[in-house]
Amino acid sequence: MVSRRKKKETGPMPAASAGLLRFFEEETEGIKIRPELLVVFAVSLIVISVLAKVFFAG
Repeated sequence: MVSRRKKKETGPMPAASAGLLRFFEEETEGIKIRPELLVVFAVSLIVISVLAKVFFAG
């Protein structure tokens, strides 16, 4: 029983994972934005929301 269980845990990775790499290599159309800019935008939106709640809902 132990040898069967060990054999299943060390099986090969599925072959479908190679297809995911090809999917992300394709060029997509749409808005292109840097991740840093997106993080800055999200943090600034949070700060504006908190400040608006403090000053206008208090």
